[in-house]
Amino acid sequence: MQLIVFGLNYKTAPVEIRERLSFQESQLEDGMLELNHSDCILESMIVSTCNRTEVYVVANELHSAKKDIKRFLENAFHIRWEHFKPYLYIYENESLVKHLFRVACGLDSMILGETQILGQVKSSFLRAQKIGVTGTVFNQLFKDAVTVAKKAHSETEIADHPISVSYAAVELAKKIFGDLSKKKVLVIGAGKMGELALKNLQSSGASDIIIMNRTYERAVNVAKKFDARARTFQEFERSLAEADIVISSTGAKDYIVTKPLMEKTVKRNRQKPMFFVDIAVPRDIDPRINELPSVFVYDIDDLEGIVEANIQERKRAAMKIEGMIEDATMDFKRWLNTLDAVPLIASLRERALAIQRRTMDSLEKKLPELSEREKKVIGKHMSSVVNQMLRDPILQIKELASKPNGDEALECVRRIFDLKQEDERLKSSGNEQNQKREVASTELMRMGTDRIG
Repeated sequence: MQLIVFGLNYKTAPVEIRERLSFQESQLEDGMLELNHSDCILESMIVSTCNRTEVYVVANELHSAKKDIKRFLENAFHIRWEHFKPYLYIYENESLVKHLFRVACGLDSMILGETQILGQVKSSFLRAQKIGVTGTVFNQLFKDAVTVAKKAHSETEIADHPISVSYAAVELAKKIFGDLSKKKVLVIGAGKMGELALKNLQSSGASDIIIMNRTYERAVNVAKKFDARARTFQEFERSLAEADIVISSTGAKDYIVTKPLMEKTVKRNRQKPMFFVDIAVPRDIDPRINELPSVFVYDIDDLEGIVEANIQERKRAAMKIEGMIEDATMDFKRWLNTLDAVPLIASLRERALAIQRRTMDSLEKKLPELSEREKKVIGKHMSSVVNQMLRDPILQIKELASKPNGDEALECVRRIFDLKQEDERLKSSGNEQNQKREVASTELMRMGTDRIG
């Protein structure tokens, strides 16, 4: 069993590449289902945000799975492999687990320790689980990722120093304008990022704020929460001309603020200085308007490093979280190794139960006068003997599975107990991978160690 992730993020790819290799909300389910149609891919997950696109899979064969993921990405984005290969990172198995835990904890984010990514990872996982593209491994792995992230934020001070992309955008505005209380601000987009921007604007003294959104009712509701004014897009040009500061975060596919529109606006407001912060991916604001006089445009890549003071505090907390991640990674590795041992445990148990059944049948033939109650008593005691005999071997098999040479040790156990025939019988009773997955869940619950739930 192989775990693989292909990904890119703000560290490996500039915004113009990330926006070309980003999945729309409507593409995610079809994409994950398409991945699972591959013969060698057993489970899949896609995480796609403004700062990262990551494709996770569980596969039964590494080389074939990588080829299928490459082909999938080429078809999804209509871009040849060699054109986006330089921006990708690939992690496998234990490295993948550690990477995912760091992502969920916000340690791999542009704003260190931000919590928004945890919600995005959780949302993607629940979507994948709902459409049936995850199984035993990813159900456990992504639940562990959510658990370790929640622990990290509750047991360290990483969340005590508010930093987010929206926060950084407002900090940048304050660096340029100083006092925001007399500035007119236009916020385009009333989603989570827009709300965070409004919250930070309000706490920074801005009071003259206009909010615009594709759905006007949403803009009205958000405006009420922050004592702002909502306007429809019919008033867009007027609002743009009035604004000193524009913060934009929508899900639009094309530019909302274009260069021709801004050329008209600059003439209309007599070259009044205007400050734009584009925190959307794909971008909302045409970067060419930076060429116009008195217009300053910053995109999401420009926000890194603005809040250095709080970053230092978060870095100290991050060191503690790295230790938590190491422990959680080893816990998952041990669980996964135990999962690999489950078919062997199931074979051993089936062999013992078969011996018990044959012994009971022989006993009933030799002692036909036994009553039903006597048969039940004898059967119960025989089961007790079998369970007691199996207890230590099962514990040892689980322990051996967690060792570096676990595969060799398990094969030795298989030969000692002559379990090859039982393994073949289990495999032939249905699809091998689905059978292993089903046996694993059932057996782990029986042993009281199932954490999937």
